[in-house]
Amino acid sequence: MSDAIVTLSDANFEEEVKQAEGPVLVDFWAPWCGPCKMIAPVLEELAGEYAGQIKIGKMDVDANKETSAKLGIRGIPTLTIFKNGNAESTKVGALSKAQLKAFIDAAI
Repeated sequence: MSDAIVTLSDANFEEEVKQAEGPVLVDFWAPWCGPCKMIAPVLEELAGEYAGQIKIGKMDVDANKETSAKLGIRGIPTLTIFKNGNAESTKVGALSKAQLKAFIDAAI
């Protein structure tokens, strides 16, 4: 994972997402998830393209069950954009780069 993407955990979710200054896109994923692996390189690219506009973070749902359960994450990949600590919009499933860009553009 590149430096542009923040690794999220139950321990740092509050600080990195809930208390973040700007919008945060969180990718809820798992290592065994095929569609999650498909969108990972696209998220890497977008993290660079949108640097300074939106923070992108990834949370392994298997390793961080508390936050995932609290947010009701049932399918992965789940992509949620948080603003001011609140979940503003969510997409479930693998998205193309164009779809991801449109999702981010609508939020920033």
